[in-house]
Formats: sequence, structure tokens, C-alpha cells
Amino acid sequence: MEEKKLQQIVSHFKTKGEAKEVQPLGNGLINDTYKVTIAGENTPRYVLQRINNTVFKDVELLQKNIEQVTHHLRKKLEEKGVDDIDRRVLSFLKSETGKTYWREADETYWRMMLFIPDAYTFETVNEKYSHAAGLAFGEFQAALVDLPAQLGETIPNFHNMEVKYNQLRETMKTDPAKRLSSVLPMVNEIETHVEEMCKAERLFREGKLPKRICHCDTKVNNMMFDAEGNILCVVDLDTVMPSFVFSDYGDFLRSAANLTAEDDADLSHVGFNMNIFKAFTKGYLTSAGSFLTSIEIENLPYAAALFPFMQCVRFLNDYLCGDVYWKIKYPEHNLDRARNQFQLFKSVCEHAEEMSHFIEECTANKEKAS
Repeated sequence: MEEKKLQQIVSHFKTKGEAKEVQPLGNGLINDTYKVTIAGENTPRYVLQRINNTVFKDVELLQKNIEQVTHHLRKKLEEKGVDDIDRRVLSFLKSETGKTYWREADETYWRMMLFIPDAYTFETVNEKYSHAAGLAFGEFQAALVDLPAQLGETIPNFHNMEVKYNQLRETMKTDPAKRLSSVLPMVNEIETHVEEMCKAERLFREGKLPKRICHCDTKVNNMMFDAEGNILCVVDLDTVMPSFVFSDYGDFLRSAANLTAEDDADLSHVGFNMNIFKAFTKGYLTSAGSFLTSIEIENLPYAAALFPFMQCVRFLNDYLCGDVYWKIKYPEHNLDRARNQFQLFKSVCEHAEEMSHFIEECTANKEKAS
């Protein structure tokens, strides 16, 4: 998009001065992001972002969720007397309509936030950053336990295993791409685990498992660090919504603890990295242990298995649909992804007892320390 047009969009927000320069920032896959420099000396910098309203269809709900969450986090930091709060929580600007977004005539949606100076993100997934991620996302959940507002689902049924499996069943009925016969053995194997993998929804209906406010996109690069490597804040709040804590715990491990890429077709490379599991879990239980119930804690190994299983079902469904959701590089790409995730699921299951013992040790040590 031309810079002149971007500057015009910036003019609809309440910035401290006029935009001098608007340049692309980062490489996000969902939203288009730009860094905004304001004319004059000692002026703040901003981030301009186009909201992908194809993915997030209810922008009003999306921004209301984010406003509620950032306001609550800011209040908590103020109560603790934390310095430099604008670097510890995202700050969104209001547009001339009084909302934290602006809708253009072409039906594109935009928002602006303060740019956090001297802050860094990392793509590296190692034990150090996995522990930091566990700590940060656990703190994020803990801070929002007493959020008074009721948030909505920005992507309905985002991590609902029952819904994902039912979508697969509906696809199999029509077999739109005529691929079902080639994957029937895999489908049959998946179906032997479905009842166990839908446990979260059953526990919720029985009143045994609560929904929390979760981030729902727990990746290492969704945290910002200062120059000394200390965690500043969690970012990318579009998917913050009510969910089970399994979402933040299991989804991180699905991507971070696989020994290879999720589309590696050589299944001998796939495996569950217990060192990453232990680092993330130790950090997570340190911060989230203050509010987790016993049923949430004892089912964390289930969460680690749930997310590769769910992703397997989603990839397989897309393959059977004719590859309509994820971009592919070759005809069997989504099928290779599905097989990879199912192999990861089986590897996680092989470590279930070891995971449970480690979680018990972490919990016991925390109780002794307190």
C-alpha cells in the first residue's frame, strides 16, 4: 500500500503529531503491520496494523476483548507500582470515532498502538526461552483470573476438539476431493482415540473443568524481551478469549517440542522433546500454579497430546476438502502434515507417565517452597 494512503489512515487516530514515515514492520502472517514515525523530536513512535477481518469477522468484539484485557493488566501493574508500564502492556490509540479501530470506506479495519522501544522478540525455541514462555503465559493467565468482564470468542470453537472432529466426519460424508479411500486406515486409527481426546468438553459440561481467559496462540515470538533478556510483555492478543488452560499449554508444546518441522514427511524425524516440555512446564507451573485446579494440573499431559491430535484432524480435514485452508507446496502437503502430527501425538503418549511424574515433582516442590 502507498505510504501516502497509510499516512492518511494514521491521521484518523489521536497521535501526538503528524506521521512523517510509515514503513512495513515484521513478517506477520495474519495482519499487515507498519511502524509509524512522527515528525518532531522526542515524539513517540507507533504501530499501525490492518486487522484481518476475514479471520476475525467481528472486529468490534475483537477490540473490545483486547481493551478489557489490556485495561485489566495495566491496572494490575499500577497496583504493584511497576515502572515503565507502557513497555509492560500494549497501549492502543483511539480513532476519531472514539473506538480503538478505524474502518475505511473499502471495509478494511485498522488499529494503532504505541511502539515499545528497545524490545525484542525471538524465534529460537530452546530450553531458556521455553521456560520464559511458560512463565510469561502462566503469569498472563494468572493476571486475568479475576477479569470482571465476560469476553467473547474471536474465533468460535477455535480449540474445540468435538467440533473439529465433527467437521472431519461431515467432510468424509461427501468426500469432496475424492481422497477418502486412500486415508481410511489413518482415519480408523484416529477414531480409536477420539473419545479420549474430547475429554475436555465432557469435563466442562460436567462442571469439573473451568474456562479461563487464555492467549490461545502461545509461541515464543509472541513475547517481548528487554535488552537484558527479561520478559516485558505478551503480545498478539487477537486470540485472547475464554478457553481451557490446555489451549495455552498444549499448543505451545505442539509447535515447540516437536523434534522437527510440522510438515517433515520423514516420520523418523518426529518426536517429543522432553527437555522443552520440562523447561516450559516448570515455568508455567511456577506462575500458573497459583490458580490451577487439581483437575487442570493432572490433565496437562492430556493437553500435550490433545493439540497434535487436533492439528492432525484439521490437516486431514483440509486434505480431504481439497486443500482449501492451508497453503500447500505439493499435492500431499496437508496429508504429510497430518501424518507428522499424528506421529507426534503418539510420541507424546509414550511419554505420558514421565510427564505426569515431572508435573507431580514440580507441584510438590512448589508446595514445599511455600
